[in-house]
Amino acid sequence: MQLQPLVEAMRRQLRAQPVLHADETPVAMLDPGAGKTRRAYLWTYCSTAWSPNRLVVFDFAEGRAGRYPAQFLGHPGDNAWRGALVCDDYSGYKALFASGVTEAGCLAHARRKFHELWVNHKSKVGEQALALFARLYEVEREVADLDDQQRRRIRQDKGKPIADALHAWMLAQRQKVPPGSATAKAIDYSLGRWAALTRYLGDAGLPVDNNRVENLIRPIAIGRNNWLFAGSLRAGQRAAAVMSLIHSARLNGHDPYAYLRDVLERLPTQPASRIDELLPHRWSAPTP
Repeated sequence: MQLQPLVEAMRRQLRAQPVLHADETPVAMLDPGAGKTRRAYLWTYCSTAWSPNRLVVFDFAEGRAGRYPAQFLGHPGDNAWRGALVCDDYSGYKALFASGVTEAGCLAHARRKFHELWVNHKSKVGEQALALFARLYEVEREVADLDDQQRRRIRQDKGKPIADALHAWMLAQRQKVPPGSATAKAIDYSLGRWAALTRYLGDAGLPVDNNRVENLIRPIAIGRNNWLFAGSLRAGQRAAAVMSLIHSARLNGHDPYAYLRDVLERLPTQPASRIDELLPHRWSAPTP
């Protein structure tokens, strides 16, 4: 595939990052032998909002098993990526954490459980939890544009006391609700992942949630209603390569058409040792 060297170079750049976001979304793939489609997955990996290398890479795979993120990140092996991965509680990522990757939870997922309690049941517990989550997000808005040292200091000074209060409140509320109830499940989700959910408080490089990658996946989820399915595994991988370049170009403020046109013209004669010059975060439009 002509674009594959570029996408592989982007993957290497991502694996050099200390923190990555990850998520996955189902897509249909044609299964000719069965005469119908079956479920495949588009895995998404991107750098954080604070990284100077603004990249997103889509990886089309036949399933949702944990071996797919492990293969993308190079696990297992001596050259395996050992950074922090921001993700939801899906079990497919657990093997990575067992082999040295640091788990960073998504506070938005935890908040969502209580939001559902409030919307569906007008739960007072849900309402109280949302108020505490809102205070944590107020701190994050304050530190979003600060440097790492300032961000960590303010998170410790302002965010940690709120998180400690939220944790204590959850423990107290859990004693009041029956096991198996919607409220108990919402609380247990947060308590069971508390270390991962609050790891960002002590690490200025960690985002508070996984919303960045979820926002990058959203156009894909909308678009699949138009293209319906991938014709094969190879076709899905080609589409993932094109989407990786288009969305990374947008992240870096480029016109995707101008970027792809220039890159496709230069790629056949570009030395392999200089392939990184064509990556979206390093490319600049040619002078007229």
